[in-house]
Amino acid sequence: MPKLIVFNKPFGVLSQFTDRGTETARSTLSDFIQLKGVYPAGRLDRDSEGLLLLCDDGRLQARISDPRFKMAKTYFVQVEGDPQEKDLDQLRKGVRLKDGMTRPAEVELIATPDLWPRDPPIRERKTVPDSWLRITIREGRNRQVRRMTAAVGYPTLRLVRWSIGDWTVEGLAPGRWQEATP
Repeated sequence: MPKLIVFNKPFGVLSQFTDRGTETARSTLSDFIQLKGVYPAGRLDRDSEGLLLLCDDGRLQARISDPRFKMAKTYFVQVEGDPQEKDLDQLRKGVRLKDGMTRPAEVELIATPDLWPRDPPIRERKTVPDSWLRITIREGRNRQVRRMTAAVGYPTLRLVRWSIGDWTVEGLAPGRWQEATP
């Protein structure tokens, strides 16, 4: 049976086990996970937090990360500003990005979710409101959610991937992992 790891990736951690990109060492998965033979099924940007799945089976890895399978990925997204229904409708219909139209997304304005504090904290601006969205997409372009919210005029301040399919980080502290059923 394939091994599947559910990891709550903290802000600032690379979604890989080694860092060869800079002279200054950056935090990687190896700072948190000492298992051999597991690899990320997809990526999560260094400045994003939340669910990262790792597994030891190529087929399962493809099933999770390949956009052909349209596995739902749900994010809690803090944006700068106060999006209106017309803005959310643009995201729901699909947004034109430099690499083409996105697939329609499920989007709703939500109350501030009960999340762990981010380190470092998000900058607060007294004159600019912020809002929280729950966005579910079924593709996985590079920095897609951030680019989508920016395209409709609401830059992302904080991005937390909450779930992929039925797997979630609910109840799992940042930097912690557990085995799950594939």
